[in-house]
Amino acid sequence: YCVEFRTESLSHHCALERRPYARWMQYLREGHTVCVACQPPAMSAATRRCSGDGHNAHGDKILHWEAIGNSQCQGTWKKIRQLENCSCPLVHSFIFI
Repeated sequence: YCVEFRTESLSHHCALERRPYARWMQYLREGHTVCVACQPPAMSAATRRCSGDGHNAHGDKILHWEAIGNSQCQGTWKKIRQLENCSCPLVHSFIFI
């Protein structure tokens, strides 16, 4: 499944990222909608959910995120909705780990 979030805030460290494998961090923006996929390697076997997916978080609840590979690139987002069938666009698409 996938979860759509609206990015509320992010640290300036995301825009400073220059390493080739992490350049995607430069494209994060406040107010943008991002789509995050929950795939089997990251799923809990017991709950069949990914940690941090915002389950039971609706409305104005602020959730925190951190980019893998640069712990200084972090911020907050709000859950918009969960999609059982993922159709995330390639540009603002991420994976829970």
